[in-house]
Amino acid sequence: MDIEQIDVAGLPDDFTDVDDRVLLDVREDYEWAAGHVRGALHIPLDDVPARLDEVDPDRELLVICRTSGRSFRLLQYLAMRGIDGTCVTGGMVAWEAAGKPVDVETDEAGPGQST
Repeated sequence: MDIEQIDVAGLPDDFTDVDDRVLLDVREDYEWAAGHVRGALHIPLDDVPARLDEVDPDRELLVICRTSGRSFRLLQYLAMRGIDGTCVTGGMVAWEAAGKPVDVETDEAGPGQST
């Protein structure tokens, strides 16, 4: 099964105002809190099947995790259900290595600062 991939360089730094694509971050809560893409949708991998209705089917689906492993597993699962998506190659490791900004949770009240 071929999974489409996209390099971080081809993505905007912030998904807050992106209307045609959704960036789904499937990492665990502690990973999300340590740094995530602004405007991404966070649903931990194990929760995705029960929360799939939170993903807008009319928007292009991009999936990101730490290094791409979980993204590939999820996209294979979704493909078997007729849902297409694209893996962000290298995940958040590649995102940060490219010098792209991340939001860090400073407390449970909400997003903190960008780095």
